[in-house]
Amino acid sequence: MTTDLLVVNPSAKMDMYKNLSSFSALEPPLFAALLASYVRKDGYSVKILDAEVEDLPPNETAARIIECSPRLTAIVVMGINPSASSTPKMPATRRIVHEVKEKDPSAKIILGGIHPAALPEKTLKETEADFIYQGEGYRTITELLNELERGSEDNFKTRGLWYKNSNNKITANAPAPLVENLDSLPLAAWDLLPMEKYRAHNWHCFEDLDHRSPYGVIYTSLGCPFNCSYCNIKTLYNGKPGIRFRSPEKVLEEIDLLVEKYKIKNIKFFDELFTLKQTHVTDICDRITKNDYDLNIWAYARVDTINESILERMKKAGIKWLAYGFESANVNVRKGVSKNFEQSQFERAIDLTRKKGVYIIGNFIFGLPDDNKDTMRETLELAKKYNFEYVNFYTAMAYPGSELYNESLKKGIKLSDNWLEYSQYGYETVPLPTKYLTSKEVLEFRDKAFKEYFSNPKYIDMIREKFGEKVVEHINTMLTYNIRRKILEG
Repeated sequence: MTTDLLVVNPSAKMDMYKNLSSFSALEPPLFAALLASYVRKDGYSVKILDAEVEDLPPNETAARIIECSPRLTAIVVMGINPSASSTPKMPATRRIVHEVKEKDPSAKIILGGIHPAALPEKTLKETEADFIYQGEGYRTITELLNELERGSEDNFKTRGLWYKNSNNKITANAPAPLVENLDSLPLAAWDLLPMEKYRAHNWHCFEDLDHRSPYGVIYTSLGCPFNCSYCNIKTLYNGKPGIRFRSPEKVLEEIDLLVEKYKIKNIKFFDELFTLKQTHVTDICDRITKNDYDLNIWAYARVDTINESILERMKKAGIKWLAYGFESANVNVRKGVSKNFEQSQFERAIDLTRKKGVYIIGNFIFGLPDDNKDTMRETLELAKKYNFEYVNFYTAMAYPGSELYNESLKKGIKLSDNWLEYSQYGYETVPLPTKYLTSKEVLEFRDKAFKEYFSNPKYIDMIREKFGEKVVEHINTMLTYNIRRKILEG
């Protein structure tokens, strides 16, 4: 029996992480699983191929697609960090499509995810894919399968679709509307994934490093109402900021499934901003607490959206880690990317979070447009001062779909078409230059800052006191891995 739809999560682990991949998470591909469940509810037969968790390079991924011979293959170009992991996956995706088309020119392939949605015409020209879907893809894929079932070969009417016609001319259809009622979406198709193979981030399991698996991911809302210039997440939602909430009842239904059927304890709340709506947070957390789950959850928060009450509720529910996007210690640098926080808000959020016993992951970006060496040093010193349980140090990238990308093009800044340069941890990484610094200077500072932070005796002592010697050894092992960088070697 022919499979109607094969949903593929492509792997670019070696391109993006090299020898650091063992420290990162192996996360269930939420968008692929949601797409699969939506299409399946309409009566189509669906499979998922997670090439990332199965560690399949492009040639083996292509071979598995050909072996399945689906009516349509949907490659969802997303990653653990949606806004940062889509673009660097494009070279691997292009290789997969080429190998499939080389062996089976009649195969129908559609690409989706942030990068293809941000640059649909360019992506169609750069790859041999037949279609691009913009937006969430749910209605687009089902409508396209309908048309393919009817034998359509040209002149597609599917909403949200970009495609090449028989004359190789690119056509763009009107966007598909977003799914307004998130409760109308079926639960993600976890049954189509090897759930026992997924693992949490290393820091997420500092309390129990030996049990990073199994690992689950769940959303309680989709979208973000803010418009930070370095972020491109709105691309998934027809290019507009906004947020839709899922009912607490539906969230708990999915947590029940993950806990009871898949024995999952480590969970990521996928929301771009879990703490935005207090009644939503407290309702979900109170229900989790009532059910007496023993969970280890992490979520994203903003310093201006938390208070003592919701922190208490989150801690009781098992939310042990909150990731705050501090970005920069310098107020002018932050304002330059529409991140308008005052220092007092930082201090209040950090103080409250720590008082309630919740661990903090501090997210920082070096090389924002107004950064210089002094402001980047200011950011590093702020991170060291507060001595967070973990930090992520990123470099600023003009990701397609972000305002930073559009602004860079307007200013005449040359942006690379080598998509591997947009990887945070890869060999070919090239950050965006600032008004005052070259890409090389930004990347060099970031890599030295990473070593300086994690080898700081104050940090090591805190880790030893909170998590024990085993985690200290783990951190020291992490520090032995040196990331090779092309622009730093030349």
